[in-house]
Amino acid sequence: MNKIIRIGTRESQLAVWQATLVQQLLAKNNLLSELVFIKSEGDVDLQTPLYEIGVQGIFTRSLDIALINNKIDIAVHSMKDVPTQLAKGIAQSAVLPRASYKDIFVYKGALSSISNQLGYINNEWCMPTDTIPFTIATSSIRRMAQWLNRFPNHHIENLRGNVNTRLRKVQDNNWNGAIFAAAGLERINLRPQNTIELDWMLPAPAQGAIMIVCREDDRFCLQECALLNDTATATCTKIERDFLRTLLGGCSTPISALAEIKEDIIYFRGNILSPDGNKKVMIEKTLTSNQFDEAGKILAEEILTNGGQKIAASIRNAK
Repeated sequence: MNKIIRIGTRESQLAVWQATLVQQLLAKNNLLSELVFIKSEGDVDLQTPLYEIGVQGIFTRSLDIALINNKIDIAVHSMKDVPTQLAKGIAQSAVLPRASYKDIFVYKGALSSISNQLGYINNEWCMPTDTIPFTIATSSIRRMAQWLNRFPNHHIENLRGNVNTRLRKVQDNNWNGAIFAAAGLERINLRPQNTIELDWMLPAPAQGAIMIVCREDDRFCLQECALLNDTATATCTKIERDFLRTLLGGCSTPISALAEIKEDIIYFRGNILSPDGNKKVMIEKTLTSNQFDEAGKILAEEILTNGGQKIAASIRNAK
């Protein structure tokens, strides 16, 4: 009798879409599977800002427990939600090809009425000239810090829930707009027409990528899921997550990173900001293939030396 792989997933539309994608990929390799729905802590408390409740692992812990207790065989995650240190006994088995890494702004009203205030002129970003304060919604401290760095007079509101809920809240509240991950909306065909790509905003480490994990002693799932692994995405996201781990180790911090491979060269951009956006340190580097393994750690150490240490220390002391 063929083994049926139990795929653990959260219940949101996006999470189910991602798990179903993995199910379809496994089916192409003649593997049977079924979805097992598990509610996460992050899906229960939809009021408290993520940066106040300790976002690290909040969307993955329940699935980790199910894996360890042998209730599921693999779990599928948005990779940016996965702690840089996996739970004991759990291993990364595959990273799927990355979708869009970009953040987008879902705005309300006519674009012409807000373009000058945002500095978005003729489909290009420039520094804004008007200082009219906007109210913007997001639950991400990374997005909040980068937005306030560019628009220090704007006000940030907390926005929690799955993508469907967040889109509805944008319409129901008197906000100018909200920030979303492009990949999340595009995967389930929910990206509205009234959106702008935030080309100046660096993404969360591993944003746009999907990770599959299983028990580290499950050789069958490790081997079968490894066939789905995209080497380029796995390499880039490893560098980004190593950068994050070396700086502070958690995903509830205003740290961004993006590594892109072009003709065996990796182009890296990263930053760390104070939560209020007042302080910012950036790094941009070009890496060759022989530097890939330790790149994230080396890049993080360099940004710490060049001013990032003070910001990192202030974030640690505030917790």
